[in-house]
Amino acid sequence: MNSFAHSRMAWVVWGIGVFAYAVAVMHRGALGVAGLEAAAHFGTTAGVVSTFVVLQLAVYAVAQVPVGAMLDRFGSRAVITTGSLITGVAQVLLAVVDDLPLAYVARVLLGIGDACIFNSVLRLLPRWFTPRAVPVLSQVTGMAGAVGQIAAVGLVLPLIQHLGWTQGLLVATISSALAASMALLGIRNAPPGQESSTVADSWREMPRQVAGVLKHPATQLGFWIHFTCGFTYNTFVFMWGMPYLVISQGLTQPLAGVLFTLLSVAGMVAGPIIGTLTARHPLRRSTLALLVVGALVVTWTAVLLWPGRAPLALLVLLVLVIAVGGPGTGIGFDFPRTSLPHTRLGAANGVVIAGSFTGSTVLILLMGVFLDLISGGRSSYTADELRLAWTLQAPFFIVGVAGILTTRNALRRRMADDGVIVPTWREVADRIRRYRS
Repeated sequence: MNSFAHSRMAWVVWGIGVFAYAVAVMHRGALGVAGLEAAAHFGTTAGVVSTFVVLQLAVYAVAQVPVGAMLDRFGSRAVITTGSLITGVAQVLLAVVDDLPLAYVARVLLGIGDACIFNSVLRLLPRWFTPRAVPVLSQVTGMAGAVGQIAAVGLVLPLIQHLGWTQGLLVATISSALAASMALLGIRNAPPGQESSTVADSWREMPRQVAGVLKHPATQLGFWIHFTCGFTYNTFVFMWGMPYLVISQGLTQPLAGVLFTLLSVAGMVAGPIIGTLTARHPLRRSTLALLVVGALVVTWTAVLLWPGRAPLALLVLLVLVIAVGGPGTGIGFDFPRTSLPHTRLGAANGVVIAGSFTGSTVLILLMGVFLDLISGGRSSYTADELRLAWTLQAPFFIVGVAGILTTRNALRRRMADDGVIVPTWREVADRIRRYRS
């Protein structure tokens, strides 16, 4: 297929996958925007509700590698269909129960179902589209997550507020049944006439194959980029962003909702830009990721050190930079794509996806425990307590940057063995000067 001369079927297959992913993110993010309503429904505190999110994200992260292995074996169609059905069942269960143990079961199921979708859509892209189009389309796929997050704010939250917890969630769950039906009927793992994109490893061989994927420096670099660019985004969106904006920064809930919408829209704008830069400058992909991380560190430092409430303009800047961190995670997927066979991309991308979700799971949990400790078990937190909780990000950034630099060096040594040398910035500058002279 020539660049962007892709068949209509390619766009249909991808579009269905994107819709399924948006639906999964909508359900994933529902508790992040309806945390107060969830606390009221279950008669508990926001700190306990945060454990719902932690459990879901932990399951999502842990499930990535086994789901990726299943994806390599059975293909995207089967995994997306199954994942959408599991997600729907999870939300139905969450809607009809009112005790915490069953609510935790629902979040475990949601984490498993959610883990099946995004990786499956990414795995379709190299089969249906040209290599140059894949980085951009990967970012556009990620933008569907922003659409899903907007739907969580603009659809699920109003449904819960107007129809009540049970009826609101049940109505929203119809979308999962639709996504599963569309995936089953419309998705194909590879274009007609092309060889199967799945592998027939025996169950005994799968651990060895997955271990090989885990050991590859491209997979490891992708993991650390995803971790460092994305843990703050997930923590902000799924749990502690809304309480921070409302309680610590004194914004009204509608205004905080506007900032959440801005975050989603900004991520949609930034995604194709980062995807284009990734495709045009493949030897500088990790540098682009480090620039995103640097912007996150600088902006969070400014907001957290600001005496009292930060100006609205600075909060808008923070939201915009966090939004760029979302697409920044997508840079991580490009390293396995260009270094590993496509039949192993399910497992490799699963490892990468686990990056930010591992980080955010731990951070959300730490923030919840920390807040409960310093608040003495109160059901609400003060502005200073939330500000202190967000400073717990610092060691995550340090570990993440160290991981990026270490694994980048390992990958570049392997690339050098294959004859691909990444020039230093001094060499690039000398080349530019010679060209201009």
